[in-house]
Amino acid sequence: MHCEVCGRQIVGKPYKAVIEGAKMVVCSDCAKLGSAYWEEKPQRRVKRTAKPLLRISVSEKKQPPALAEALELVDDFSLRIRRAREGMELSHEDLGRKIGEKVSVLRKIESGKMTPDHRLAEKLQHALRVELLVPPSEPKAPSAALFQPREITLGEVVRLKERKTEVTKERKQ
Repeated sequence: MHCEVCGRQIVGKPYKAVIEGAKMVVCSDCAKLGSAYWEEKPQRRVKRTAKPLLRISVSEKKQPPALAEALELVDDFSLRIRRAREGMELSHEDLGRKIGEKVSVLRKIESGKMTPDHRLAEKLQHALRVELLVPPSEPKAPSAALFQPREITLGEVVRLKERKTEVTKERKQ
């Protein structure tokens, strides 16, 4: 073992001295430079007590994905959110802390520049006690994107020609 001050090999018992506020392992000559001696104590881990947060925990109910996406956001969501927040006398900061969202996001939603996703709409709905997600007024028709046009096969061409010949034979009779 080497002295932390002079760098020489420590012969005998090393000293643990406090030199200019630093705890060092030193030789007997350098130990005279220090003001006090210290003993290593096993460090105890101090458990920190968590401060309670004022957040509302939204119990996420497992809804089938089709049912969860079947709900749509109301058109006047920004106005409803602003009125409910002001009615509860909450600032943007208070509401942000309560639901765990950034203040800038809440301001954009209230101004109508941004629409909340389904999860955030549920949080706002729960915290402000306002209806934001409603079932759609008219059922959604299957989109044309699901039915992709495909090319005609040779078998379909043959069937079309057979039907065409049958129709022409019937007309002749």
